[in-house]
Amino acid sequence: MSASLLRIQSFLGSDLFYSFKKSKLTVVATLITFIFIVAAFGAPWLAPHDPYDLTALNLMDALLPPAWVEGGTWVYPLGTDNQGRDVLSTIMYGMRLSLIVGMCSVLLAMVIGIILGLVSGYFGGVVDTIIMRIADVQLTFPAILVALLVDGVIKAAAKGTSDNLAMAAVIFAIGLSFWVQYARTVRGSTMVERGKEYVMAARVLGLSAPLIMWRHLLRNIMTPVLVIGTINLALAIVAEATLSFLGVGIPSTQPSLGTLIRIGNDYIFSGEWWITLFPAIVLGLLVLSVNLLGDWLRDALNPRLK
Repeated sequence: MSASLLRIQSFLGSDLFYSFKKSKLTVVATLITFIFIVAAFGAPWLAPHDPYDLTALNLMDALLPPAWVEGGTWVYPLGTDNQGRDVLSTIMYGMRLSLIVGMCSVLLAMVIGIILGLVSGYFGGVVDTIIMRIADVQLTFPAILVALLVDGVIKAAAKGTSDNLAMAAVIFAIGLSFWVQYARTVRGSTMVERGKEYVMAARVLGLSAPLIMWRHLLRNIMTPVLVIGTINLALAIVAEATLSFLGVGIPSTQPSLGTLIRIGNDYIFSGEWWITLFPAIVLGLLVLSVNLLGDWLRDALNPRLK
């Protein structure tokens, strides 16, 4: 029997999988999240239309209602926007951008927070004081304000922002606003672990501090970090949608869910409610599902609840 098959069997028989099966709400949230991820990253093959293909757009098809409303057509099941783009297709492509920005920003925040938390907790002293005071200062400002500030500074320094640079600026801005939680959690876990015997033995063997942190400490502090990362993914998606809704996030040429909601908001009082309603529903379901997964993971991996 192969090692991978043994791991799968071990997981299926674990307490974690039993906890997952027992929670029907978590199973439903996982299914919804999986469907959204498949629809988002499979958009080039699954979407009925390509909203980025300008040659396929027809302004005569602009502002068509959903198919079940009078005047609608099943060619565009959820209707069209002001440029004649299929709302269903733009949601799928926009969800992909929202997930990419959310995942990349969480990964960036995780890397920054883990490194600073390890250094702060392992060395202590002046290094710990400086890093934690910086974290305390950042905590006094809401994350969205920090993201707005960083995004504005990057775009102002760039002078003539391209679409790729705009996305990178949003990722960096959100990531830089979320690192504190990781750093404080990793610092606390590192301060507990650094006094244990395996760390002492590594020091006696002459291993360097970076090597001890990478080989020994990191693997023992990742559980709470993964839980925070899952929960922060939902927060990062909301932060990106907020920035895009305010007009400083992803450009309208490559709309995310937040951009779609902002575009539809201009037409909601003229009766074209579907342009903003369907992206808002998808955003809400996506964030809710990821949050439910994060809550379950936090409870399932908490030894005090076992």
